[in-house]
Amino acid sequence: MATVTFAPAIQRHVSVDAQSVDGPTVHDVLAQCVAHTPELRGYLFNDQGRLRAHVAVFVDGWLIRDRRSLSDPLEDASRVYVAQALSGG
Repeated sequence: MATVTFAPAIQRHVSVDAQSVDGPTVHDVLAQCVAHTPELRGYLFNDQGRLRAHVAVFVDGWLIRDRRSLSDPLEDASRVYVAQALSGG
């Protein structure tokens, strides 16, 4: 099972604990997290179902490559970290 953890900046807006979920891709595990905590949907995804620009997703410490369909593959013990991208000066 992959472990999905949400950064404190996200948890300020949506109360969500780390979750252990099965799935072959980032899309699959995030879909399960949203099913478990529906409030995540609007924070993570836009009206077209695409990952919002301010959200960064890492798998095993690496930024995902496919932000469009979230097809990056996962291993059984992958760690997925969802963070709010920071900007400014």
